Amino acid sequence: MSSFSGLQPSSSNIQPDYQQRVGSHPFCKNKIALLALSVILFLTLVAAATLLLSWLGLPWPMNPNATDLSQKLLPPSPLHWLGTDHLGRDVFSRMLHGAPISLTVGFTAVIVSLSIGVVIGSIAGFCGGKVDQFLMRLVDAFLCFPTFFLILTVVALLGPSLMNIVLVIGLVSWTGTARLVRGEFLTLRETPYVQAAFTLGQNSSTIIFRHILPNAAAVILITAVLGIPEVILAEAGLSFLGFGVQPPQATWGNIIADGKAYLLEAWWLILFPGFAIFVTALSFYLVGDSLREAGEK
Repeated sequence: MSSFSGLQPSSSNIQPDYQQRVGSHPFCKNKIALLALSVILFLTLVAAATLLLSWLGLPWPMNPNATDLSQKLLPPSPLHWLGTDHLGRDVFSRMLHGAPISLTVGFTAVIVSLSIGVVIGSIAGFCGGKVDQFLMRLVDAFLCFPTFFLILTVVALLGPSLMNIVLVIGLVSWTGTARLVRGEFLTLRETPYVQAAFTLGQNSSTIIFRHILPNAAAVILITAVLGIPEVILAEAGLSFLGFGVQPPQATWGNIIADGKAYLLEAWWLILFPGFAIFVTALSFYLVGDSLREAGEK
């Protein structure tokens, strides 16, 4: 028994090897991407904590909707870290409570668009022929309309609300995902292992979910990460125009909208929420680009 002990791998040998392989991944070597990922995780934790405290009736550092006209348009100070708006509301508190809105819309709308895009792209790429042609003409028809103006029109007709914004953005932004997934399916469908599965008589669902879709997961993940900042920017644009989440609920977009009339005397109403939108969107773009570059290596 002892003669075979040297052949058994120990956990102490496996763990360093695993850590070495993970540490050598191209994404892990990109310090800018890791910093961007840290920013995303920090914002997510802050948004989750703010939402939890709000549900418990403990808004921090103060009620974002509490007005005090005697404190209106105050610049940043130790009491109001990011100043106050034209109604005396604390901008820092409003930005904290606006973070869950932006991230919730971003993640949820991307899930909706991914669900539609993956299904349509998978069917088009797997079936080919007339089915592919019909679905791609449908995609082309949607691409004829500018996405943001289509979202703006539909939201204006349905009425501004968080649910409507999520559904509308998700329902009109699936075309890019569908085209990418279709391309992956057309490529993977011709690989030897998929052709072997066809030859063995495996059913279509098994081939799709066991052989093709897992190999297209990287493209889907990158598409999702790159889609989130686009949704966040779209929501901010809708809120700025008055078609997003309605006051008194705070969002980064409507904080900027409230501050545009006081640009010269209250610069903080534009700068801080605009910077938050910029940093959040840039972080997602950097992570998505890094994942795409890592997949190409």
